[in-house]
Amino acid sequence: MLKLFEAFFSMTGFANLDYRFLIMIFIGLIFIYLSIKKEYEPLLLLPIGFGILIGNIPVMLGLKVGIYEQGSVLNYLYFGVLNGLYPPLIFLGIGALTDFSTLLSNPKTLILGAAAQLGIFTTFILSYLLGFTLPESGAIGIIGGADGPTAIFLSSKLAPHLLGPIAIAAYSYMALVPVIQPPIMRLLTTRKERLIRMKKPRAVKKVERIIFPIVGFLVTALLTPAAIPLLGMLFLGNLLRESGVTTRLAKTASSAMIDTCTILIGICVGASTQANIFLTLSSVKIFILGSLAFAFSSAGGILFAKFLNLFLKTEDKINPLIGSAGVSAVPDSARVSEVMGLKEDPENHLLMHAMGPNVAGVIGSAIAAGILLSFFMK
Repeated sequence: MLKLFEAFFSMTGFANLDYRFLIMIFIGLIFIYLSIKKEYEPLLLLPIGFGILIGNIPVMLGLKVGIYEQGSVLNYLYFGVLNGLYPPLIFLGIGALTDFSTLLSNPKTLILGAAAQLGIFTTFILSYLLGFTLPESGAIGIIGGADGPTAIFLSSKLAPHLLGPIAIAAYSYMALVPVIQPPIMRLLTTRKERLIRMKKPRAVKKVERIIFPIVGFLVTALLTPAAIPLLGMLFLGNLLRESGVTTRLAKTASSAMIDTCTILIGICVGASTQANIFLTLSSVKIFILGSLAFAFSSAGGILFAKFLNLFLKTEDKINPLIGSAGVSAVPDSARVSEVMGLKEDPENHLLMHAMGPNVAGVIGSAIAAGILLSFFMK
């Protein structure tokens, strides 16, 4: 009986549990806590946090349950992450959920979305200087776009061995938008700038909303063909929304499909953080670089808004607070702009204005990913 018990115990997770797995389980619990108690991106952090718990239960090889073990159920699900299947489907849902009217009513905000990609290319350079290869640096830099699906899509192509830490960093900083951005916004703006009231957005005609996803896709896809899987799905989803004749498809894409993919991608990303693979010096560097990427991107949008104001009439000036919304953490970064604006002036609502650079950031990060993929795809 004792031998049978010893044999059974040797097959349990307790027998192979060490401090590294305990560290990762603790991190997973923190993610779950933040998602439930603080409501930081719960739709993302909760499945990722539980995925971390799943991935850090030590298992014997041969049981075919580990995410890296060929033939396991988790490995089949992880196939969708490694081969970039889930991100385009999520982009389809994002497109179906997104209203580009604010962007169309004030095209200047498109430039703010582009300026907010500063963190991507700055971090790319810093990563290379720290010893990462060019493809790895490109994958790390995309964290600055604050777009989890884009980060997963690009890292799965350029640096699949770094996918876990890059995805965790991207989603973590997306969830911490309300914590990270406000200090940067206060530092880079004056009270006078934070009090700027912007003109009410003009009404956008239906024909404009229909034409935009078609023209937007053709222009961006011709510019960066490597980003077609993301851009194509994004603009298709938006056309399904705006056409008025595919309401059922738009509803499916924006609800059941995007929710299913979000759950699967969250669990797989979390489970990929096995302690023996995840807890490395490279992961620490990626988290530090990710924070810098996010800070640079937020600052880029703010500073460019201030620059544009030098050439704009008083009535056309942009409140620089909306520049930070150029990172594509939709709609959280736009909400932060709204909250910061209301703190200075309780009647100055910036949310609709901030949605312009916010949705432009989604397009910008996808284009940036396409550029990096074009240069460094093996």
